[in-house]
Amino acid sequence: MGIFSRTRDIIAANFTDLLDKAEDPAKMIRMIILEMEETLVEVRASAARTIADQKEMRRHIGKLGSLQESWTEKAELALSKGREDLAKAALVEKRKAADMADQLGSEIAVLDEALRSSEEDIAKLTGKLREARTRQNSIATRLESAQNRFKLRDLYAGPKMQDAFSRFEIMERRVDMAEGRADVAGFGAPPKTLDEEIAELKAAEKVDAELAAMKARVGKDG
Repeated sequence: MGIFSRTRDIIAANFTDLLDKAEDPAKMIRMIILEMEETLVEVRASAARTIADQKEMRRHIGKLGSLQESWTEKAELALSKGREDLAKAALVEKRKAADMADQLGSEIAVLDEALRSSEEDIAKLTGKLREARTRQNSIATRLESAQNRFKLRDLYAGPKMQDAFSRFEIMERRVDMAEGRADVAGFGAPPKTLDEEIAELKAAEKVDAELAAMKARVGKDG
């Protein structure tokens, strides 16, 4: 069963209310667009039939006009021959043809009004369909954005990320253990001799002298 009872309901439809009430807005907007497209096809087909009917009626009116002229000529001929009775009968037939033409003219006027109404409906349906497709694109964009946010949250807080951080913690623990073993290896080492300490002082003195000379050169270059 369709969402709308057809053209009038579609034109009066409030998409916001329909989508707010829908459990699946994306599915609802697809159904709305499908029904609107089908209705638009039907309205256009109806308008095409109306135009065809009008053309057929106008052709018939043209034939009735020719028939009236023919009966007029026959009435004149009969009257010229003194057959007033035949002339009167011919004029009666002419009147019938004229009445039929008038009736068809009235029907064409009614169809003209229906065609104008169809044109307005087609314009309104086209506008509504455009609005629905815009809503569909908006819903699709929002849905994609929501899915992407979910994927990012899953990436940051999901089991894969937790597993990765667990591995990092294991590696850090292993590094801590290696550093601890290196530190422990230095425990109990024999103290430095006097010669070793003096040698270190001399080495440091040379480094300080070289650093001072380098600073002096840099100062002059600047």
